[in-house]
Amino acid sequence: MADWIGTVYCMQVGNLTINRLGQRQVITAVNGQFPGPKLEARDGDTVVVHVVNYSPYNITIHWHGVLQRLSGWADGPSMVSQCPIRTGGAAYTYRFNITGQEGTLWWHAHVSFLRATVYGALLIRPGPDKPHYPFPTPHGEATLLFGEWWNASVVDVERQAMLTGGAPNNSVALTINGMTGGYELPVRHGKTYLLRLINAALNYQLFCKVAGHAFTVVAADACYTDPYDTDVVVLAPGQTVDALMYANATPGRYYMAAQVYQSLANATYTATTTALLRYEHDNSTAAAKASRSLVMMPHMPAFNDSETAQGFYGSLSGLLPDGKPTVPLHVDTRMLVTYGLGVMPCMPAQTLCNRTRGSVAASMNNVSFQLPTTMSLLEAHLRGNIDGVYTRDFPDRPPVVFNFTSASASSNRSVMLTSKGTKVKTLRFNTTVEVVLQNTAILGSENHPLHLHGFNFYVLAQGVGNFHARSPTRYPYNLVNPQQRNTVAVPAGGWAVIRFTADNPGVWVMHCHLDAHLPFGLAMAFEVDDGPTPDTVLPPPPPDYPQC
Repeated sequence: MADWIGTVYCMQVGNLTINRLGQRQVITAVNGQFPGPKLEARDGDTVVVHVVNYSPYNITIHWHGVLQRLSGWADGPSMVSQCPIRTGGAAYTYRFNITGQEGTLWWHAHVSFLRATVYGALLIRPGPDKPHYPFPTPHGEATLLFGEWWNASVVDVERQAMLTGGAPNNSVALTINGMTGGYELPVRHGKTYLLRLINAALNYQLFCKVAGHAFTVVAADACYTDPYDTDVVVLAPGQTVDALMYANATPGRYYMAAQVYQSLANATYTATTTALLRYEHDNSTAAAKASRSLVMMPHMPAFNDSETAQGFYGSLSGLLPDGKPTVPLHVDTRMLVTYGLGVMPCMPAQTLCNRTRGSVAASMNNVSFQLPTTMSLLEAHLRGNIDGVYTRDFPDRPPVVFNFTSASASSNRSVMLTSKGTKVKTLRFNTTVEVVLQNTAILGSENHPLHLHGFNFYVLAQGVGNFHARSPTRYPYNLVNPQQRNTVAVPAGGWAVIRFTADNPGVWVMHCHLDAHLPFGLAMAFEVDDGPTPDTVLPPPPPDYPQC
């Protein structure tokens, strides 16, 4: 089936048998495609997607980065905005508006590890009132989805991790557009190409390079950036980057490579996948062509090169609309949220868990997030939470203050222990929220990509060590042109400061986009109250809204 361009789509989720790495594998896929179809819309469009579930697993679809203004019922995270779409042909129609957005986003399953194979690109073109990009129009474009591959059922991989209370098995390969090798990108000499880069991997950040070529980054997470020249792009899971590439090298063949970036100090796993950049219409002599018969491989950073990774993440800045700053300067709510791994007692269902050591857990402000089971958080919110599905006591600060980034934290049982809870932070409509996201070193210091549903946020500052609010000169905020994101890669052993305005009523989850950490509980949710006018009130759910 061809990619679609329009605003009404149909998705059938079911089994697909494919061959990868010499092995036949049954995966969950959309419309018999892996990756799934590329959806396209324009700013201002209403998008309607009919999803029918013929797979053996319950499913939801999340439209990653779509702001979902007054359409939280279509956001997609299981048991947050909806109960899952049941197996056996159950259906649900996602309906949402694209408002004030353009660029590269994507969609993916938001149940279990199913997003390893259930994902695709979502491209938002400029609307008819603004037909041009804020950069030179490229000659062509290509969408590149980076993913991971297991020679096993990803549902079984996650279940085994749950039973043992430990980390899931590593993937065996990286993919580019679903292929473990063999993808080719044809280009013409002297032309400029827009590369839409999407990290759809479950658990790994990636370095991306093309031998003999450089990039100019022009957008990240569908938010325009000041042009940033670089020869390496770094992507955390969930993030997207739009980069112009100039095909100005000597005509020939060049490898494009994506390589795992590991921020965990004692990590040893690495992997690399490649695609081929091939120049068309090469009019060189036969002798010149023969001399270029070898394919150039880019010189990649070390797999644990945090300096290069953080150099990229911290160098982006936002493109100002009309040259005017847009950062809200008055802050109504300030939060310090510490997050990372920890331990908790094994649950009865974890039959392979070491009862002495306990199970790996994760938490934010020492609350290990637990999804409800009887109804979604958003439905409970609409009903006034009369059933006590959640509590409104997520803390603004961690319960204990310690040296968050010290390795000694892993030997202190009192700070390692956490407990489950379904706690939300309630925000009045239109309040401005500033959150300091402080990484901890419990069970290892690692770069965590944190994704916030329902909003873009400004990344005002980033750094390593413990954040000190009383040292503004040490940590200067960018209040003029900070980058906007929906997913921020917080440095290993460090912190990031984000700011957003809570002008979208509903319940919105913020979670780590390393999928291994989400079942551990590395998440929390914001409950945003309705506004004072009819156009700031969340409408009721659609008639086909799934029930638990």
